[in-house]
Amino acid sequence: MVYELGIVQQLISPNSGVLTGANYNQDNRASTQNNWQVYYREVVKNTKDIIRRIQDDPTRQDLYHMTRILQANAFMVLTDTYGWVPYSQAGLGFSEQQIFFPEYDSPEFIYGEIIRELTEASTALGAAGSNVESGEILYGGNVDQWRRFANSLLLRAGMRLSRVDPSRASQVVQTAFAGGVILNNEDNALVRHDNNFLNPIGNTLNATEAANVYMAEPFVNYLKENNDPRLQAIAVRYVGATSGTEHTVDRQNFAPEVQIGMPMGLDNVTAVERAESLGLASFYDFTQIDRRRITKLNAPNFIVTASQTNLLLAEAVIRGWIAGDAASYYSEGIRLHMEQIGTYDEDSVIPEEEIAAYLAANPLDDSAALELINTQYWVSSLLNGPEAFANFRRSGFPALDPNPYPGREVEFINRLTYPNSEISVNEENVRQAISQQGPDNLETRVWWHTP
Repeated sequence: MVYELGIVQQLISPNSGVLTGANYNQDNRASTQNNWQVYYREVVKNTKDIIRRIQDDPTRQDLYHMTRILQANAFMVLTDTYGWVPYSQAGLGFSEQQIFFPEYDSPEFIYGEIIRELTEASTALGAAGSNVESGEILYGGNVDQWRRFANSLLLRAGMRLSRVDPSRASQVVQTAFAGGVILNNEDNALVRHDNNFLNPIGNTLNATEAANVYMAEPFVNYLKENNDPRLQAIAVRYVGATSGTEHTVDRQNFAPEVQIGMPMGLDNVTAVERAESLGLASFYDFTQIDRRRITKLNAPNFIVTASQTNLLLAEAVIRGWIAGDAASYYSEGIRLHMEQIGTYDEDSVIPEEEIAAYLAANPLDDSAALELINTQYWVSSLLNGPEAFANFRRSGFPALDPNPYPGREVEFINRLTYPNSEISVNEENVRQAISQQGPDNLETRVWWHTP
């Protein structure tokens, strides 16, 4: 997730080593294998097992459909990130079939299956005779909220097709909208964390990389230039810090006017030079996302939010796919994200008058609607790296300048490469996928990402 946040120029590091990749627009398979391993080892393996065990049990049908929804989300992240991936044969190593070297499926096929799974699961939830799955931790067994979650994922899937297949996109979006989507923060799909189950990004930014990751200049400047109250709620600058040990409470400053994002394209030598040219004490003096509030260890991790859904609906109205008021969906999407930020920490609550003032000063302009909507989606998807990366490629917004690092491999990263851990054990199927998709590099586009 941190890698993708660098691609979309939200968080960045000047350092090499384990962080090398998005900061330099260079490949780093050791870093980008995280999504692959987490989703296949910790999600797909288990969802496939659950589905196999309970799909024919009439008393567990709600759990069966909930599992289908979670699995669809996992495969959407995987195929959006890598392109061709194992789908039909994935997660079957522990089944009776014992398929240890799964074949890869095309993204077009996978998307068709994702859309089918979400549509069927959403419709079938709440069937008579099924147990109330009160033990599940996402919604406590509330099938109405699960249905809205499924339809919001379906809306997201439909919007992914906006360039490659507008007719199909329109149909999927209409189906999702008619079925009911997440429109309020109370229905947000999120993973809750505590002191025993830590937020992964929070754990990284409060441990080994605490002094290595900074808010990127394009993201900070966008918020500053628009007087966005979210900047004060999420950012901190340890003014005058010359080392990570000086990132102390007595140095922290939240005022928007003092925030300075780290420019793109720097390494640990040029970052020092740039900091000096800006009159900073060191590169440790650049703005960070506040790890004592927004990325603290028990911070929630949002999967799908009302803010994102409202913004997608605003775009769907602009495209003529659904009826409604695009301006209202747009302003509501912004409001909901500002209110969502307040759930991270009480010190990040944005006052109502500041929200109202921002909305009044920043209405939707029909002449630039798609850019405005998707730039706000970029802000709203902060810390959800895979989704921010996917929608940036899908929409083309925000209009970011290419990473200027002189040793970059590509101007913009279009996909992540297959991890060495997969290539080393499933080489034949990986090579077959590459022959269909194109070179296994950062420049090859996934199927819905058209120029």
